[in-house]
Amino acid sequence: MASSAQSGGSSGGPAVPTVQRGIVKMVLSGCAIIVRGQPRGGPPPERQINLSNIRAGNLARRAAVTQPDAKDTPDEPWAFPAREFLRKKLIGKEVCFTIENKTPQGREYGMIYLGKDTNGENIAESLVAEGLATRREGMRANNPEQNRLAECEEQAKASKKGMWSEGNGSHTIRDLKYTIENPRHFVDSHHQKPVNAIIEHVRDGSVVRALLLPDYYLVTVMLSGIKCPTFRREADGSETPEPFAAEAKFFTESRLLQRDVQIILESCHNQNILGTILHPNGNITELLLKEGFARCVDWSIAVYTRGAEKLRAAERFAKERRLRIWRDYVAPTANLDQKDKQFVAKVMQVLNADAIVVKLNSGDYKTIHLSSIRPPRLEGENTQDKNKKLRPLYDIPYMFEAREFLRKKLIGKKVNVTVDYIRPASPATETVPAFSERTCATVTIGGINIAEALVSKGLATVIRYRQDDDQRSSHYDELLAAEARAIKNGKGLHSKKEVPIHRVADISGDTQKAKQFLPFLQRAGRSEAVVEYVFSGSRLKLYLPKETCLITFLLAGIECPRGARNLPGLVQEGEPFSEEATLFTKELVLQREVEVEVESMDKAGNFIGWLHMDGANLSVLLVEHALSKVHFTAERSAYYKSLLSAEEAAKQKKEKVWAHYEEQPVEEVMPVLEEKERSTSYKPVFVTEITDDLHFYVQDVETGTQLEKLMENMRNDISSHPPVEGAYAPRRGDFCIAKFVDGEWYRARVEKIESPAKVHVFYIDYGNREILPSSRLGTLPPAFSTRVLSAQATEYAFAFIQVPQDEDARTDAVDSVVRDIQNTQCLLNVEHPSATCPHVTLQFADSKGDVGLGLVKEGLVMVEVRKEKQFQKVITEYLNAQESAKSARLNLWRYGDFRADDADEFGYSR
Repeated sequence: MASSAQSGGSSGGPAVPTVQRGIVKMVLSGCAIIVRGQPRGGPPPERQINLSNIRAGNLARRAAVTQPDAKDTPDEPWAFPAREFLRKKLIGKEVCFTIENKTPQGREYGMIYLGKDTNGENIAESLVAEGLATRREGMRANNPEQNRLAECEEQAKASKKGMWSEGNGSHTIRDLKYTIENPRHFVDSHHQKPVNAIIEHVRDGSVVRALLLPDYYLVTVMLSGIKCPTFRREADGSETPEPFAAEAKFFTESRLLQRDVQIILESCHNQNILGTILHPNGNITELLLKEGFARCVDWSIAVYTRGAEKLRAAERFAKERRLRIWRDYVAPTANLDQKDKQFVAKVMQVLNADAIVVKLNSGDYKTIHLSSIRPPRLEGENTQDKNKKLRPLYDIPYMFEAREFLRKKLIGKKVNVTVDYIRPASPATETVPAFSERTCATVTIGGINIAEALVSKGLATVIRYRQDDDQRSSHYDELLAAEARAIKNGKGLHSKKEVPIHRVADISGDTQKAKQFLPFLQRAGRSEAVVEYVFSGSRLKLYLPKETCLITFLLAGIECPRGARNLPGLVQEGEPFSEEATLFTKELVLQREVEVEVESMDKAGNFIGWLHMDGANLSVLLVEHALSKVHFTAERSAYYKSLLSAEEAAKQKKEKVWAHYEEQPVEEVMPVLEEKERSTSYKPVFVTEITDDLHFYVQDVETGTQLEKLMENMRNDISSHPPVEGAYAPRRGDFCIAKFVDGEWYRARVEKIESPAKVHVFYIDYGNREILPSSRLGTLPPAFSTRVLSAQATEYAFAFIQVPQDEDARTDAVDSVVRDIQNTQCLLNVEHPSATCPHVTLQFADSKGDVGLGLVKEGLVMVEVRKEKQFQKVITEYLNAQESAKSARLNLWRYGDFRADDADEFGYSR
């Protein structure tokens, strides 16, 4: 027990009881308490002390379960106030006590004083003075202590305190409720608002009995989200504590037992309530975890309302320091360097719904599996036709949707990878195939956890683990919460609707089907596609979403090094730089959305054509990077000049396929280029449209009468044979007729289809765009197609100026141009080509004034300086105009020359 004070007095007199000290652990009733000593290497000893010479009322007792006929015993009057008086005065305080009497059964009676010695408050006298206890019957006042008790009792009677007040004290009897009829409704009715309570008993570190106030419900509360070591009940009725069970129980007892607390009721489990106990000194749930007395449990952490991440963080704190139950803990990534645990990488490929291939900063490739999630899979044994080859991407429900979600979100993007654990390789069994070692990680992009997003859309499920399995996602609770939301909302795999079916035809290598399909693809012009696989630098497998088919596609116009091939009986080695070409194509287009132009097909049923990504031609790029040569078949294509130009530049570098190239002696042409004069050949045009990026569309004045005649004939034809509303099904890239806001029909091209009510069209003769319902579209009669008269609107951009990137500044420039030249005749001269459209100078038809130069003079745009000698004269004129605008502080220059500080900040580059 606690330290004892030595007794005083002469050896001849009566023995003076020894004074002992302890800390009050619990108040059993108005006249009995339990005191404990100081903990030393474990829970301390404790003993029950009953107050001598007084009696307080008995508290309510519940009938024993083993005695069916027994009834619950209620409180005696003033019993609970007496208990509360002692609880509030003594719990957790140091007291001293003397033992005056000990019964044969071991019950100890004595005096208790608040403080370290007997000069402190006499607890028995205080109880009697408040009218909460009486002297024992038949007790004579024959010593000073008993005399004082008698005096206190008389004073309480005179003051009508406590039990001596008027009435029978029935208002002090609690209406205790030991069971709750509907625990779920009871929990929900409190709306997760804190409920005042007193902790009456601690079963183990994470389970307590609490008295809920003011309605006196006596309930078992399990701490949400955690579990402490418990006491295992043996067959003989004894209890065996698990490691650290007694210490965890003492940790909770010493802080909560018989303390006033608040409890947030969060859920229920049978008659037990899941909740969080709040004490002014902190949250016991987090403290138990932080001290290594508890572990997080998945089944209840989801209902924890104060943030599951706080519990995980507290558990992680204890794990890292190997406290108590974690003394033998080894982290799943303990053997990894920090740079291998967290890194940024670029996503190159999505393997399926839970795995991606990333490119590290070192240039190496690494396969990453998303932690703790499982991709869609076939349920049952008889769901697949045994005669049909399984194609997981298309045949497993929601696998395609999951892959597409990851592909659109991640391909080509940089992501943050945090490795959670390494799943070791496992050998094959009768039912499970072998798995190689897997790196499992949490992948985020823009702060979004990709696995969580996938699960929340119902495109993956969360793996359930054994409680002691620590190899899981560092955001496992968020994954569980996301899955619960997906189930509740019936998303994806959890939907009650019919599963989506993807009927994808594979035309690869099927010559007959390819022949049937070829004319259709040739007529379609540019078709949207997704690169599903890269066989080599110039051979790919494409998925055409509009046509829902797979094709093998060969790049036209180039001769790419052949890769290694497995032939019967031998392995044919690949040509030099074949692997580099394959890798180049993979990094550039694998699983990207591209556009393809099909020109022809080979005898094996493979389509041949051009592949474009973000405006770039893949054939040209391979030649440009010295990974392919131009093939003679390119001579008849529109891209021949681009290919030759790229090849010439690659030859000069003498790299890769041109490493041994010997340049043939050619005439020096550079001086001739430098002497080239700027050619001016202005032609009259009619400006029909100005775009938001300061490009403009014009019609050639010379062909204007042809357009007017065609429009007149077309409208006469349409009025005599009007299109049937809704009969036309628009397709991207189709030429059609569209009814403009003025009620007239014009030639147009379909650019995008959001829905039947929202079709984006481009008026090919005027350059403007509009979103129309398909009911205002019709089939373009062949007599008025672009073969009869080509599209009359041609796109151009101003030469020698920079378009402001700042939105407000660009709007000012566009507004000025619209006022000056839209729907007017001007003179146009092509200055130089560009990747998007030719760059030109434009003059007013009457004054011959330069429109672009006027924008510079007004300070609405900046000059784009070009180094070609033939442009130096006009560039000098533009720069002089810019200096004048700067001096006058017009528009862009109203705050001076901002370029000296940070031109990019203002939307310009110098």
